[in-house]
This record gives sequence, C-alpha cells and structure tokens, in this order.
Amino acid sequence: MSLTIKDIAQMAGVSQATVSKVINNYGGISEKTKNKVLSVINDMGYAPNFSARSLATKKSNLIGLIYAGKINVDMTHPYFNEVISTFKKNIGLLGYDILLFSNEHFLQDQGSYLARCKHFNVDGCLIIAGEKVEDATYELAESGFPCIGIDIELSGPSASFVTTDNENLSRKVVEHFYLNSVRKIGYIGGMRDSVISNYRLKGFNNAMTQFGLDKREEWIRYGDYNEESGYRCMKEILKLKEYPEAIFAASDLMALGAIRAIKEAGLQVPRDIRVVGCDDIAACRYSDPALTTVKQEKEKIGKLSAYMLNDLIEGKSKLKPVFTDSEVIVRDSCGTKKTFW
Repeated sequence: MSLTIKDIAQMAGVSQATVSKVINNYGGISEKTKNKVLSVINDMGYAPNFSARSLATKKSNLIGLIYAGKINVDMTHPYFNEVISTFKKNIGLLGYDILLFSNEHFLQDQGSYLARCKHFNVDGCLIIAGEKVEDATYELAESGFPCIGIDIELSGPSASFVTTDNENLSRKVVEHFYLNSVRKIGYIGGMRDSVISNYRLKGFNNAMTQFGLDKREEWIRYGDYNEESGYRCMKEILKLKEYPEAIFAASDLMALGAIRAIKEAGLQVPRDIRVVGCDDIAACRYSDPALTTVKQEKEKIGKLSAYMLNDLIEGKSKLKPVFTDSEVIVRDSCGTKKTFW
C-alpha cells in the first residue's frame, strides 16, 4: 500500500499541513519538527506525488534548455558539453529536471518560445546561442519569463546572461604572440553573423592596432567552429604569396583543422607557422603537436548559470550579466614561453 501525506503526518505526530510545508521546503517550521518529519519520510521511503507537489507549489521544477537559432554546434561540441554537464549537475542539486527543446521544426514555423514554455509549464529557460538567433528568443527574455543566456546577450525584467569576455580573450592571444616576437598573425573566426565571433574578431583587431601590428584582410578567414572549416580556411591562406607566422583560430577544432592543412602543405608547426586555438578541449593535449589554446571557465559558466536562473525563478531582482575570464595554455603548437596574467 502506498503511503500518503496523511500517513506520514500520523507517524510523525504533526498535521498534514506541516508535512506539506516540509516537503515543499517552506519556512515557519522548527528544525526539530522538520527533522522528525524528514526522518519518517526517509525511514518509510515516501516519495511525494509529482503532480500534486507541482499543483501545491505552482512550480514544475522543470527547466527548458533551448539552442536558439541555427545550430552548427550543439551538446556534442566539447565546449558546450562541459558547460551543460556542469549546469545539469548544479540545477539538479537545486531540485530541477531539464527539458530539451527541439528547434528544427520550430525554426521553419517561427512559433513562440514563450507559448512553448507555457505549454510545457517550465519554470525557466537556459538559452544557448546559435547563429542567426530568431526574434522569438529575445521576445521570450523580454516577456519577463526567467531566462539565462550562455554566449547570448539577453535583457528583460527577469533575464541575464553569462559569457566569456571574448574581446579580452583575443587580446590575450595577440599579446602573447607580441611578447614572443611574433608579428605576422592571421585569424580564423566563426561565422560572420555570430555575436561571439564578432566580439573575438573585434578583440583581435583592436589588439593588433594596440601593438602596432599589420592587419591583413587576406589573413582573416571565417569558418563554423568545426575542424573541416579550419582546414579549408588554412588551405586558402596557404595559397597566398605570403602567409602569416602564426594563426589564432577561434575554436580548437578549427585550429586542429588548420594544423592538418599546414602539415599537408609540407610545413611544420610551430617551426613554420604557430597555431593557437580556443576552448581547451581534451583533444588539445593529445594532438601532434599538442595545441596551445585559450582556456575558458567552462565549469564556472555552467554553475553560475544554474544559480542565477534559480534566483530569477525565485523572484529575486534582476541580475547583472557576468563576464568570465580566460587563460592562455601554452603547449607545443606555439613554441613560445609561457605568459602569465
């Protein structure tokens, strides 16, 4: 026979209302009473009915996970995989489950994310940036629905975002090259219409100007963060009459593709061309040569996103955006000494 709240109340010698308050983590109950009720619940293996609890708290304890816009990378990408894994762990500790929204059919119909959130009764949303983010994403954030963005700038009465300081990230790479006497630097970025790619390119250009380095448009190419695009972009650069001393690729996968193209051309890394990537995925340590890269604070981004979203769901005041730091991790592909920040 399954237990009810009434049974737990009788065993603990308290009212049904008290048991309900303990289950739903309401205040106004002494620690002694709370522990007595929890002890009975644990001893009897009682699990409250999910639907009943949802009705009582007016919360589903579900978080919607949205990949906004056209997605050329998703949870299979090593960077997002680590960020989402950390988010999943921490949002779970806060008592939530995750509902992954499919956006393939949605992008064709241009429906409302807000309507879908209401339909599935999610308490809030984590939104991951894609390319060509649709208006419905920003409408959701501006509606007052609790939202946290990762690598997408959201504004609204109950919205905020967490992202790496991407301009500073690129500046650190150019500064590292400059301090190691590298002057001719090329850049392989993400898609032109990507917000993150634009910030990284802006940081690259500003740093090149800051250090008086020659910016050559023919040494700048645009990929899609995956290996094949890095390979293609590097082959295009190598066809030029003069190629750069070093390449900064805005993702590790593109950097690995660039190294493959350099090797196919009969050149060596780092003797002929130095290469730096971005993300510090596991493959960096095992590539040949081991890839110098920029490490982002992936665990911090995932954890902050979980706690900030929970605060917004709980009705706390609007949170300011968080810009996390980065660090150049020097390995063999750069052939330079370590620079500290």
